[in-house]
Amino acid sequence: QVQLVESGGGLVQAGDSLRLSCAADGRAFTNYNMGWFRQAPGKGREFLGIISRVGGGTTYADSVKGRFTISRDNAKNTVYLQMNSLKPEDTAVYYCAAGTGWSGVSNDYRYWGQGTQVTVSS
Repeated sequence: QVQLVESGGGLVQAGDSLRLSCAADGRAFTNYNMGWFRQAPGKGREFLGIISRVGGGTTYADSVKGRFTISRDNAKNTVYLQMNSLKPEDTAVYYCAAGTGWSGVSNDYRYWGQGTQVTVSS
């Protein structure tokens, strides 16, 4: 089992940047592709992007492409989500997830963090 803990959320203003972190408990972290999702109030869970096991490949949702960047440091068992030019519509709870496939579907991910709140004020 992999335990994931997100951190770095908070209240920012539109146009600001924020970097989220997701720390894994170390068990076979490199066995998993890591995805980021978010869920706004009253909405479903939205796929943001995914990074491969060794960090050589990424895919992003069109809604965040060019503004958000995913990276990982396998030596620290951590994956990051760098968010730039934040907008009020980016307000949501942000989750990281671990899976063995290459997917934007939340059900395809086996392990999830508890989420971290990001609020963007206008």
